[in-house]
Formats: sequence, C-alpha cells, structure tokens
Amino acid sequence: MSGTGTGTGKGTDRTAGTTHSVTVVGAGPTGLLLAGDLAEAGVPVTLLERRPHKMSNLSRAFGVHARTLEQLDARGLADDLLATGSTITQLRLFRRLSLDLTTLPSRFPFLLITPQYEVERLLEQRARRLGVQFRHETELLTLRQDADGVDIDVRTGDGTTTTHRAAYVVGADGHRSTVRQAIGQPFPGESVITSLFLADVRLAEKPDSVLTVDGAGDVFAMIASFGDGWYRVMGWNRRNEVPDDHPLDLDEVKDVTRRALGTDHGMHDARWLSRFHSDERQVPEYRVGRVFLAGDAAHVHSPAGGQGMNTGLQDAANLGWKLAAVLKAQAPDSLLDTYQTERHPVGKAVLRSSGGLVRLARATNPALRVLRAVVSALVNAAAPARAKALAQITGIGYRYPAPRGAHRLVGTRVPDVTLESGNRLYEVLRGGHFVLITPPTVQLPPHTAADDEPGTPPAVEHWAGDRRTTLLVRPDGYAAWARDDADSTAIEAAVAARFTAPDRH
Repeated sequence: MSGTGTGTGKGTDRTAGTTHSVTVVGAGPTGLLLAGDLAEAGVPVTLLERRPHKMSNLSRAFGVHARTLEQLDARGLADDLLATGSTITQLRLFRRLSLDLTTLPSRFPFLLITPQYEVERLLEQRARRLGVQFRHETELLTLRQDADGVDIDVRTGDGTTTTHRAAYVVGADGHRSTVRQAIGQPFPGESVITSLFLADVRLAEKPDSVLTVDGAGDVFAMIASFGDGWYRVMGWNRRNEVPDDHPLDLDEVKDVTRRALGTDHGMHDARWLSRFHSDERQVPEYRVGRVFLAGDAAHVHSPAGGQGMNTGLQDAANLGWKLAAVLKAQAPDSLLDTYQTERHPVGKAVLRSSGGLVRLARATNPALRVLRAVVSALVNAAAPARAKALAQITGIGYRYPAPRGAHRLVGTRVPDVTLESGNRLYEVLRGGHFVLITPPTVQLPPHTAADDEPGTPPAVEHWAGDRRTTLLVRPDGYAAWARDDADSTAIEAAVAARFTAPDRH
C-alpha cells in the first residue's frame, strides 16, 4: 500500500536520537532476529507489525537447517529451540535420493523439525529483553528518504496516522512487502506451483517419522508433527490446480495424502484449511539508499528443501552487525553495500536450487524423469556431489566474495571450534562482536587498536592446537581477515584497519 493514508489524526515524531535509530517493518523471524541484534549492539530499534500481538500456529515453515542453528547458537537460543522439536538425519528429496545429514561438519548435523512460531517465540523474547520497542497493529503506509534519514508514515489500529523518522529502515514485511512497494523495487519471477494446500489435523495413526514426505504420479504430500498431537499437512494435486480462494475440505486433503503416502493416517478434526501458491521471485536490489529488504520481502522460493525462513534469518544475521557498525561510527557507509554483494547471490542460488528440486519432483516429461534419475544416482554415488548438495541446502556451504589477494579463508563460514580457553567460538560470538583467534604463541595487549577509535575491540582467543593462522571472525561467523604466521604488529594493524572511524578508513 502506498500513499499517506487518512485517519483520525496525524502527528510527527522527530525526537532526538532518531538519526541513530533503525525501524524494522515486520515481526516475523527475519525482523525479530535483526531487531534483537541491533538492540544488543546498543542501537535504538523500533519494530512495526500490522498484526495484533499474538503467536500464530498458521506458519508454513517447519525446518531449521544447520547454518541457521549455528546463527541461533551465537545468540544463545539454539539449545532452547532444540527442546521444542525433533531432529531428522536423513533428507529425502526424491524417492531414490536420500542425503545423510550426519556427515555435516557442524554441531548440528541434522534438520530440526519445529514450527516457525517456536522460532518467533524465542526471538521475540530475546528482542524484548534487549529493549526493542514493539508497535503492533501499526501499518506502514509509505516512506520518504533523504540524505540524513527516512520519514515513515504509519497508521495505528484506531486509524490515527503519524510520521516517524529513523536513520535506516528495513523491510522484513513478507512477500507482499509495503516497504518494497514504497521504494519502487520490482519483484520479478513466476509461480512455480500454482495450487498447494495446508491443513492442521489430528491423526488416528502416528507416522513413523516426525517428517513424512513422498509423492506418486500427480500428487505430493508432506506431514510434519507440531509435537502436541497436531500435524501439519501440505500437498498438491497436479490434476486439480485451482485459485487460492477455491474451497478446500478435509476429504480432498485425505484423498491426496492417501494417494501420495499410501495412507491418510486416519486424519480428522481439521482446525485449519488453506490454499496458497508458491512463487520464485527476487528483487534486483536489497538496498535502496537508506532502506533495505530482507527475508520474503527480498526473495521468495519454492518450499523444496525448506530454505525460505532459513535464508531470511541469515539475511538478518548479515545485515544487523553492519548497520550497527555504521551507526556507531565504526565503519563507513560503504560497508552496507556488502549486504547486496553478499546476500543477493545467496538468494539467487536458493531460488535456483529449490526451483530445480521442485521441477524435477513434478517432472512428467520423459527427458526430465531421466534427468531426475541421473541426478539421484550421481548424488547417491559421488561423495563430492553429495557434500555440495548438503552444503547448499543446509546453508553451511555458502561463502562471500573476498577482495583480490585476500587469504583463502576470507569470506568463508568459520566452524564452531573449541578454543584454548575451553569456550566454543559460537559462545564467544554471543554479544555480537568480532572474535580474533591467534596461535597460542602470539600474545597481544588488552586493546588491539588505537585508544581513540570508537566501539569495542574484538574478543581475543587462542587456537586450542598448534594452528598457525590468525583469524578475525565477523559477528555473523564468517572470516573477515586471515593471515598465516602473522606477528603481533601485523595483527594489530589489521584489527585497527577494521575498527577505525569512517573518516580514517
């Protein structure tokens, strides 16, 4: 929706401090993680959400992959989330292709099956604890930006319209994003599956697995457990692709499930039935001036591989520390451009992989069926192909572009290693700061940068073994700088170069 809107009143809020604040639009997982990160860094942040404040059980996402669990671990939330669901160690993509998640080089070698609202619950608790200002039943109407900030017109539940100002705005407001419309970003793409259904039901017969997925002929179905006696069913029928508003009843859900899985498990007592369609879309630019897009506002994917929510959460982990560094005068504004250069290619890769999976799964053309069989056989037989597929689906295999001449580790995900202190790296990352890991023989003074520079210097740790590489790890767990056999002078210079006021970069 665009325009200034009308209401019972209009006011302007240009209070002191707005030039260092961020407004996040959308209180889904992406917006909640981002807002919490900003608040933890000491940035004033307001979270706008047009819906009333309540946890919904109507979320579509059910799978949390290894890289997302690592990001949540760096925020002290992973273990609590694990307690809400169950894990699976085999990921079936087609009938003949099964990926063994236990081979992942991660503390989380599995897929966690838990509903999206559990992720939101933990992220909201964290955000509130850290001081995020929530404004529910508040709808963004439009926005205007200038060189110094962004004016945001909003309408509250009673119809009142007001204008607020922030240094930056992030649209995490879903695939119908008002923020995206307000900055004029197109959302090119297409519908991949034109008619899926969702249903929440009870089952007379418990499935063998917490997640059951299969297809036969023209139908596909998935059953996932909420863990409380309710089950989410998702399915489609190629022979009955109808508009989203076409009536749906339990008999249709049972029929498709029986044909796809061989049984409907005695499903009954549906509490919710809905249709939707699945698109593949991505904006050209994740940043337009002082406005950013993240999560479904920036990209939407097919449900194949369960990568949608996970990709959005990792968008937030990438953007949050960069906004905080710029607002706290620790980095130049150009750092924010790296959000586009790092995350847009990842979103594009997820579109490509999830779209490929769903097209192969739905293949009716004989040539595509042959290709599906070949792909399945190749991945099953070849360890490198299997590892690559796992790394991409779970998110642990993505790396970010590195400057020319940079060390081979720069831009790569840093595993959760145990350090000489006995701490794990992702425990040390909690708090949203950089971590410098050096060989035990390299001793640094308490402050590794000049006394007059803003912000907090990185936490300093040592490798537990005899590794000679010195590594500077970003708050999102990726390598910012590395050097083999560096001495204390070189290390201090490298750290100072990354913790200097913008006018000194």
